[in-house]
Amino acid sequence: MKRAALITADEGKTLEFKKDISSPRNLLKTLVAFANTAGGRIVIGVEDKTRRPIGIDNPLDEEERLCNMIADSISPRLVPSIELTTVDGKTLLLVEVFLSSSRPHYIVSEGPEAGVYVRLGSTNRQADRELIAELHRSVEGVSFDELPMPHLTVDDLAMNSIKSSFEDIREVDEKTLLTLRLLIKEQGRNVPTKGGILLYGRDRPAHFPDCWAQCGRFIGVDKTRIFDHIELEGPLPSLVDSIMLFLKKHAMRGADFSEVRRKDVWSIPIEPLREAVVNAVVHADWSQRGAPVRVAFFDDRIEIENPGILPPGMTVEDMRAGVSKIRNPVIARVFRELKLIEQWGSGIPRIFRETAAGGFPEPYFIELGLRLRFVFPLTKPLKIDEEQPAPQSEERLESRLESRLESRLAAKVVLLIESQEAGKAELARELGHKSVSGELHKQIRRLIALDWIEMTVPEKPNSRLQKYRLTDEGKKALDIEKEQK
Repeated sequence: MKRAALITADEGKTLEFKKDISSPRNLLKTLVAFANTAGGRIVIGVEDKTRRPIGIDNPLDEEERLCNMIADSISPRLVPSIELTTVDGKTLLLVEVFLSSSRPHYIVSEGPEAGVYVRLGSTNRQADRELIAELHRSVEGVSFDELPMPHLTVDDLAMNSIKSSFEDIREVDEKTLLTLRLLIKEQGRNVPTKGGILLYGRDRPAHFPDCWAQCGRFIGVDKTRIFDHIELEGPLPSLVDSIMLFLKKHAMRGADFSEVRRKDVWSIPIEPLREAVVNAVVHADWSQRGAPVRVAFFDDRIEIENPGILPPGMTVEDMRAGVSKIRNPVIARVFRELKLIEQWGSGIPRIFRETAAGGFPEPYFIELGLRLRFVFPLTKPLKIDEEQPAPQSEERLESRLESRLESRLAAKVVLLIESQEAGKAELARELGHKSVSGELHKQIRRLIALDWIEMTVPEKPNSRLQKYRLTDEGKKALDIEKEQK
C-alpha cells in the first residue's frame, strides 16, 4: 500500500494511527499485540479521527527515543522496522512489526503473565493463561489436540461411538486409533490424545467441561427474551447434525411457516450454515475455559460463535481468500475422514459463494473478546408468533437422545418402544417409512450392542414374532435424559 493511501485506510487488526508517542504504554501494547497476532503497522504523526497528517517534530530524535523505549520495555527482544516517510509535506514515523517467532512478547513492567496482549479487530486484548499457552504451542508447532493424556487409557475412548462413525469407512482397531491420532505412544504405551477425548471421550465432561454447544432462539434482535434453548453434548461429529436440527426446527417455526420450506428452498442458508458450524467445531480453541460453541437464532440473523481468536498470522481477509491454518489437526483429520470436511481451506470461500447463489445477504466475521463470531443476516425477518407454545419437551428429549446416540433415527426408535414393544415393520410404519430400511436395521443393531434395547425372542433372532423393548440399562439412561431435559 502506498504511504499516502495508508493514512486513509481504516484502523483494524494490522493498522493503527498515533498522534505522537506521548502515551508510550498504549503504543507498546499495540506493538506487542501485533507481534503476537498477525503483524501490523503503526503510523505516528497522524490525527486519529481526521487522519490528517500533522507530522513529527525532531523525527530523528523521536525515532531514537522510540527504539530505546521498545528495547527497554518489551521482552523477548523485538526489533520492528522503523522508517521516516513524508505525506503532504509532513514527516511521519512508520513502525512495522511482523508476526514474531519469539512470541509471546510482553511488556516488561507488567510481567510475562499480565503483560501479554493480542490484537482483536482494532483493539488490544490482554491474553489469559490459556491463550498464552496457545501462543507458545503455535511457535513450537504443537497443537493442543495432539497432546497426550498420559493418565488415561484406551478404555477412556467410547469405542462403540468410534466404530459407529467409521462403520462404512474403515475397520477400527488400535492401529486405526494411532493412525487417526486418537491414541499416541507415550512412554511405551498407547494413551489418548486430547483430540481423542474431545472427539470420543467416554467421560469427556470430566476432562473438558466446556466442550459442548449451546443453542438459543431469541425473540427479537437481542438476547433480552429467549424462546427456546438447548445444550448439546456427545461426540463432536454428532454436534453438527444436532445444531443443524435446532436451526431447521426454528426456521420452520417462523410466522411465515408456509414460505419457510418449499421444494427444499429454505429461508435460512442451510448449507453455508452447516459449513460454518463445522468450521466452529473444528477450529475452536478447546483449551479455553467457560467457552462452548454458541449458536444464536434471532429474528433477523443467525450467529455462530466459537472460542478462540484466529490462529497467529491469520486475518479475516485470509480466511475469505481460503487460507487455512488447522488449529486442531486431530479433530480436522477425523472430520475429513467422515466427509464432514472437503478440501482444506475450501469451506469459507464456499460459504460466501453459496450464500450469494442462494440470494442471501453476505455473512461477516467479528472477533469479539477471545471468540470468533460468524454472522448470517436473513433476507427478511423470521419472527416468532409469541402466542405459539414453546417447543414441546418431547422435542428437547429427542434432541438430547440424538446427541447421545449420534443418530436421530436411533433416538426415535428408543422413544417409540419406550411404552410398547414393537417389531421392525411396526417401527418403520410409525416412522413413516414405506419399508424397513438398511439404516433402521443398522440402528437397531447398534442399540442392542449399546445395551439400550433387547429382543423379546433372543433365541430366534429372525423370528417373524420378533419385537424389541428397552433394557433396564436403556430405561435407566432414558430416565437420566428426561431428568435433564
